[in-house]
Amino acid sequence: MRKYLAPTLMLVLIASYVSLAADWPQFLGPDRNAVSTETGLKRSCPEGGPKVLWTFPLAEGFAGPAVSDGKVYVLDRKGSEQDVLRCIDLVTGKEEWTFAYDAAGTFDRHGSRSVPTIEGNYIYTCGPLGHVRCVDKVTHQMVWKKNVWRAFSKEKVPTWGISQSPLIYGDLLILASQTKKAGVVAYDKLTGSVQWTSAKLPGKPGYVSPKVINLGGDDQLVMISANGAVVGMELTTGKFLWSYNGWQCKIPVPNVTEIGDGRIFITGGYKAGSAMIVERAAGSLLRLICPLNGQVARSTSLTAKLV
Repeated sequence: MRKYLAPTLMLVLIASYVSLAADWPQFLGPDRNAVSTETGLKRSCPEGGPKVLWTFPLAEGFAGPAVSDGKVYVLDRKGSEQDVLRCIDLVTGKEEWTFAYDAAGTFDRHGSRSVPTIEGNYIYTCGPLGHVRCVDKVTHQMVWKKNVWRAFSKEKVPTWGISQSPLIYGDLLILASQTKKAGVVAYDKLTGSVQWTSAKLPGKPGYVSPKVINLGGDDQLVMISANGAVVGMELTTGKFLWSYNGWQCKIPVPNVTEIGDGRIFITGGYKAGSAMIVERAAGSLLRLICPLNGQVARSTSLTAKLV
């Protein structure tokens, strides 16, 4: 099988500062915001680039690694038949163990496309066909399993598969099913039992993983759907709190970014442009300011819909 280089290169770069690196236990890091607290990093690389400590071959795909307690975890995929969770030693680059399961099926641009989430002794993964697994990293055995797509839909998975990196909040493991029966699903992280499902998200399925933000001192869950809306939800029930549909993206990938002072930045490809939502003092009203559509900026303030 043709090898996809991006995951291999990423593992090499992580290993290059193993003596200093903190854990990176989930998608976008410890706080799921792509921010590292590391200090003392080099501002430039030596001529010819940093020294390669090790490489590890992975199948073609778009996945990323998680790092915990000196181990690298990545969800790989074998052809169109299996998903494979790999545990690799961060110092040596040697594979220590694998956990594979059958996951037959096809979709465009095959391969894995998510990042494992690690908490305590458990590793949580979601494969491109919706297979959710909780694996004990000590025994290497499965604790529970679900399918975030098939449990709620008989339709074919989205064009480019399921792209969900699990989110843990308290006792919950949260994923976006993006089906007609369930927009977002919260499982008990220890047993896999469904704790709540939200209403259908507006629009169509996208490739955005759920994110927790804080508005007015309260944590909320945020999701973005394709040609649909940005939606804020109650974390304990999945109830919709607000939505904004003035910004549209046909293939959304990133979730929102908190940039301080109650401001939430939204952006996407395919000429979707960018927008900003800001929290106002009047109740929990949210307003859109300075939306950008392509290269056209507008100064009009628009009100988000409170559900």
